[in-house]
Amino acid sequence: MRRAGLRLVQLWVPDTRAPDFAGECRRQSLEAVANVNLERDVLDWADAARDIEGWTE
Repeated sequence: MRRAGLRLVQLWVPDTRAPDFAGECRRQSLEAVANVNLERDVLDWADAARDIEGWTE
């Protein structure tokens, strides 16, 4: 694969087999739903803070 120009990359991902995985997914989902306005604020801030000067489309 290296000869093909590829390199190995390792990633750590959540263990979906962990006993508390489903509960943590639910907790985070409920937190996200409860904070929809906060999410909009963060996205608006990120949009205002971006620097795209000199980029072309």
